[in-house]
Amino acid sequence: MSKVPRLVILDRDGVINEDSGGYIKSPEDWVPIPGSLEAIARLNHAGAVVTVATNQSGIGRGLFSINELNRIHAKFRDALARVGGHVDGIFFCPHTPEAQCKCRKPAPGLLRAISLRFATGLRDIPMIGDSLRDIEAARAANASPVLVRSGKGMYTQQNSPDLHNLPCFNDLADAVDHLLSGQRHS
Repeated sequence: MSKVPRLVILDRDGVINEDSGGYIKSPEDWVPIPGSLEAIARLNHAGAVVTVATNQSGIGRGLFSINELNRIHAKFRDALARVGGHVDGIFFCPHTPEAQCKCRKPAPGLLRAISLRFATGLRDIPMIGDSLRDIEAARAANASPVLVRSGKGMYTQQNSPDLHNLPCFNDLADAVDHLLSGQRHS
């Protein structure tokens, strides 16, 4: 593996921004986790393509519109640009779990779409998430799952005993420190 991964896939809520049991329904609800935006900028400056794969069932539930999601992502992109970073793509699933679609994590559809868009396989590509469904999606897509304890990550770690060998970090900044150190993450 090269020192810097060529592609990094991030979950959004609980990894980049604070999570909410009531959904992130507006730009006002979107609050970055301290250090997360700077961590993405460091990945950019190191040459990694950075993408986001996020379930957004609030759209399917009628809690917010795609236009509102676009406004949330505009706030995210603006805040990221202010620290010198960017994301190369935001991939989202608008469906509810009942839809049983192929794009809602833990299904690997979003990750496969990223693989196609950037014409790369996902082997050794870190997928950083805070939930079991992020880990399962990464495994199903043959990516390298990485768990962070922010968001739902502490709960995921404590309640999923089969994850004991999984790389786990306090937050995105900590995970990026590890990735950029050149140490093997899988």
